[in-house]
Amino acid sequence: MNSNIKVIFFDVGNTLLFPNRERIHAPLAERGFTLDGEHLRDLECRTKNQFDGMMTGTIAKTGSADHGFWWMFYSQLLSEIGLQNDADAIRDELVASIQNSGNWDRIRPGTAEQLREIGERYRIAVISNADGGIKNVLHRCGIAGCFLTITDSGHVGYEKPHPEIFRQALQSMNAAPGESLYVGDVYSVDYLGSTGAGMQAVLMDVPGAYRDKGVPRVESLKELQIVLRDLRQRRGLPRLGR
Repeated sequence: MNSNIKVIFFDVGNTLLFPNRERIHAPLAERGFTLDGEHLRDLECRTKNQFDGMMTGTIAKTGSADHGFWWMFYSQLLSEIGLQNDADAIRDELVASIQNSGNWDRIRPGTAEQLREIGERYRIAVISNADGGIKNVLHRCGIAGCFLTITDSGHVGYEKPHPEIFRQALQSMNAAPGESLYVGDVYSVDYLGSTGAGMQAVLMDVPGAYRDKGVPRVESLKELQIVLRDLRQRRGLPRLGR
């Protein structure tokens, strides 16, 4: 990353907000399956790397990347926990549930405060693959007011990594691509999509899926603030935060 960043765009899912697993996985609990958090974390890492390897230009431009990822995730999960009866129907139910923006309402402590601190130095906005309802979820979680614009694929008609969703978001902020940073969690969708649109990018890699990928990554907003502080110091600008 270079040090001329003026605008920061954030993904939402698995970057700022996280899935309500208890609600989403209720169909499994009803059938007596208890899911282990470490298993889910490990599966997320494996699925991200497998999904990245399978992404092609055709999928990126014409398919639903979000649907494909979760279809892979839950197909593998059901196989690994040994669920066989009605597996396809349950998988489809789980995919539909996790694609419901209303089910992404888990927020890490300090998120609102950290976003406000970042917003003191940069103009910040959202670009999210969602169902048209992500603004309401951000309001419900108390962070919608941190952002100047919210670009939801459910409204613009294009999903990341399609360049058009990035173009429209940049236009909404009157932002130049080279002075904009995108923070998202999936390499093939967020990192390649945003850099393909001329932006800079860093992965919010909470589970550690990309520790060996050799790309810019952080595991928290606090770590992102440290990276941004170091970039500003290269320009001789004041330090951010504490």
